[in-house]
Amino acid sequence: MKTCKQLAIEWGLTERNINYLCKAGKINGAIKVGRSWQIPDDAKKPVDGRLSSRKYVKKASREGMKSLPIGISDYVRAQADYYYVDKTLLIKEFLDKKPLVSLFTRPRRFGKTLNMDMLRVFFEISQENTSKYFVDKAIWRCGMEYCNHQGKYPVVFLTFKDVKFDSWKATLDKIGNLLQEEFGRHQELAASDKLAEYEKSYYAKIMNGEASEVDLTASLEKLSQMLTKHYGKAPVIIIDEYDTPIQEGYSKDFYDEIIGFMRNFFSGAFKDNRNLTYGFLTGILRIAQESIFSGLNNLTVNSVMDDEYDQFFGFTSSEVRDMLEYYGYLDKESELKDWYDGYLFGSTEIYNPWSVINYISKGCIPQAYWVNTGKNEILEDVLKVATDDITERLHALLQGERVVARIDQNVVYRSLSEDPTNIYSLLLVAGYLKTPKKQLQADGSYLCEVSIPNKEIAAVYKSEILSHLLQIGAFTRTTADKIAESLYANDYKKLQKAIAEYMDKSISFYDAGAESFYHGLVLGLIALMDNQYKIKSNRESGDGRYDISLIPRENRYPGIIMELKWKKDLKEDGLIELANQALAQIDNNRYDAEMKEDGIQDVLKFGIAFSGKKVYISAISVTTENCIEQ
Repeated sequence: MKTCKQLAIEWGLTERNINYLCKAGKINGAIKVGRSWQIPDDAKKPVDGRLSSRKYVKKASREGMKSLPIGISDYVRAQADYYYVDKTLLIKEFLDKKPLVSLFTRPRRFGKTLNMDMLRVFFEISQENTSKYFVDKAIWRCGMEYCNHQGKYPVVFLTFKDVKFDSWKATLDKIGNLLQEEFGRHQELAASDKLAEYEKSYYAKIMNGEASEVDLTASLEKLSQMLTKHYGKAPVIIIDEYDTPIQEGYSKDFYDEIIGFMRNFFSGAFKDNRNLTYGFLTGILRIAQESIFSGLNNLTVNSVMDDEYDQFFGFTSSEVRDMLEYYGYLDKESELKDWYDGYLFGSTEIYNPWSVINYISKGCIPQAYWVNTGKNEILEDVLKVATDDITERLHALLQGERVVARIDQNVVYRSLSEDPTNIYSLLLVAGYLKTPKKQLQADGSYLCEVSIPNKEIAAVYKSEILSHLLQIGAFTRTTADKIAESLYANDYKKLQKAIAEYMDKSISFYDAGAESFYHGLVLGLIALMDNQYKIKSNRESGDGRYDISLIPRENRYPGIIMELKWKKDLKEDGLIELANQALAQIDNNRYDAEMKEDGIQDVLKFGIAFSGKKVYISAISVTTENCIEQ
C-alpha cells in the first residue's frame, strides 16, 4: 500500500489532489486508516480526458462527454446515459439508522424523485441482475453488509407529483390509475398459489378499474399483505411527493376529501403494518396536525433543519466542483456559487441541483432557472392577509437583510391564512429562504434568522413573492420603470399617472379600502428600485413614524420620504387637501431627520392621498423648497 505523498510524486500531482481523489472515490481500493489514506500499489491514475490545474481545468475534448440529466428522474437511465452525481451513500446512512418509516421534506426540484427511484432499484427484487447499476457506485465500496440488501425486497412505488386536478373526482380517478399501474407491476400476484381467492379478486378489482374509494384507501395495506405472502418477505413502500394532492385539495376546495382519504391510505400502509420492511415518503411540507400520520409513532421526519441526510438532496460544493471540472467550466465556480449556492440543509451548504445543471448546460449563463410555472395559491392566500410588519420584513429580505422569524416545521395548510406569521415557515420549506442562525425552542419550533439564499432566489422572490403580495396579475416591469423614471426626474405628474394607471387596470375597487392596502401597494411598486435604494417602512424618525423612506445607496440619488393617507368617497378637492395634509405631516414631524443625520441633503417629500382607485400626489424638494402640487 502507498501513501498519498508517495503517489503524488509518482503521478505528478499534489498531495492535496490525491487526498481529494481518494475522498471522491476516484481511486479504486483506497481506504482510510485513521486520518491517512492507504492506496493499493497497483492503483491506476483516474483517466477523465482533462488537463489538470487547480486554478483552471480545461477539457481536452468535449466529444464523448455525458449530457446533463435535465428533468431525468429515472435512476437507471440517469446513471447510465447522463452525468450522475452519486447519491448512493444515502442507502448506507439509512441502513445504519434503520428507521421503519422515513419522511424527507425538501423543496421542489432538489432530487427527491430521483433518489426515491434509486432506492427502488436498489432494494427491489427483479429478474434482471440490478446490482450492475451499483457496482461502480459509492455504496458498493461500503462492504457486503450493505450490498447484501440489494435486490432482496418487493417494492411498492408511487409518485404523486403529477396529481394536480381541480376536483376531488378527477384526483381520485388519477390516484386509482396510479394504483392500477403499480398493481400491474406485480402481475405475479394474479396467479400466485400463495394467495387466497378473495385476495386475487381484490387484485383484479384494482386492475380492472372497478375499485371503490373505500377499496382504494386499503390498497397499500392489501398490496403489502399479498407481496409478503408471495415472496415471504415484507415489502419496501415508497411514496414520492405525498403532499402534492393535499396542496391541490386545499387550493381547489376538496381539502376535507383528500385529507380523509390520505389518513386511511397512509394508516393502512405505515401504522402497525406487520407487512412492511421499510417505508419512505417525500414532500415539501410535513402535514402533521391534520392527523394524516395520526398515531404513527414510528415515523422519522427529516427536514431542511436536520443534519441527518443533509448532503443527499441537492449538490454539495465538492460535487459542483467535480461537475465544473468535467465540463471545463471551473473558472465559473464563483459565479455559480453566487447564483445557486447558499441553501442550508442542517449545517451543510447546498446548491440547487436543477439550477446548476441548467446553468452548465446553457453554457454558464446565469439566470433564474428555478421558477414555478404553476400558480402557488397557498402562498397567495397567506400574503393576502400579511400584516404591515410582515410586508416590511419581506421587503427587507429582498434587500439582502436578515430578519428574525419563528419557524414551525409542522406547518398546517388550514392555518396558513389564519396565522400570517406561518409565511416564513412556508417560504423556508419551499426553498425561498435559508436559516443562517437557528435556536431550538421548547415546543419544537425554531427561532431563526432567515435570509434569501442567493441571486437566483432574489430574482424569483422579486417576481413571485412580490406579485402575490400586491395581488397584481397585470403588474409589469413597464409600470415599475415609469415610477422609477418619474422619481429620478422629479416628474410628479408622470408618477401620479403611473400609479393611477396601475390601479385602474390591476386593482379591484373592492380590494381598495384600507391604508395598509395602499402601503403595501406603493412598497411593491418601488421594490424594483432596490438596487438604487434601501427601502424602509414604518420606522421612527424625528418626532414620529414615517410610512415609507427610500435611502439612496449612492449620493447621486435623492432621498425620498412618502406619507400615505386614505379616505372613502373623496372628491377631487378633498383628495388634494388630504395629500397636502400628508405632505405637511412629513415636515411637522421632521421625518427627514434620519436622512439629514446620514448627510443626505437632497430629499424629495411626497404626500400621497388615495380614495378608491383615485390618487393625488403633493410633493416638495428640500433643496428648492418649491411646493409642486400635482
